[in-house]
Amino acid sequence: MGIVVYPGSFDPITNGHVDIIRRAAILFDRLVIGVYDRPDKALLFSVEQRVDMIREAITDLPNVYVETYDGLTVDFVRRMSSRMMIRGLRMNSDFEKEFEMAEMNKKLAPNVELLCLMTTHQYQCISSSLIKEVVRCGGSVTGMVPGHVERALREKFSCG
Repeated sequence: MGIVVYPGSFDPITNGHVDIIRRAAILFDRLVIGVYDRPDKALLFSVEQRVDMIREAITDLPNVYVETYDGLTVDFVRRMSSRMMIRGLRMNSDFEKEFEMAEMNKKLAPNVELLCLMTTHQYQCISSSLIKEVVRCGGSVTGMVPGHVERALREKFSCG
C-alpha cells in the first residue's frame, strides 16, 4: 500500500507507539517514523537520543525507517513521497486534537490523508508525559516502554 508517515515527538517512545508502528508496518510497504525535531514543548531527550531509542525498538522491522524533520508535517510527508499519515488514538481527547490537526493539514495539503489506528486496550492510558512523570517520582514503567527506554529514563532522572 505504499509509504505512510507516522509523525510525532516520541519523547520517549512508548509501547503504545511501538504497537501502532508494528500494526502499520503490516499495512504498508514502507513506514517512515518522522521524529519532530523542535516541537512546541519541553523535551527530555535530544532528537538524536529519540531517534536512537526508536531504532532500537524496531530493529526487527525491515520496512520501517526513522527520519527527523522540522517545519510542517505535511511538507515532511510529501518529502517522503507519501500522501498518507498515520496516528494512534487512545481516547476521546486524542480524537479531538487529531481532528483539529487533520482539518488544518487538509487546508495546507488537500492530497495528504490521515489514517488513525485505535490504540490497543492495554496502552490506552499510556502517554510519554505520564511515563516521564512516573519515573521522575520513582515509579516503575516496566511493560509500558521498551526496556532500553526505561533505563534511559532512569538515567535521566538519576534513579537507576
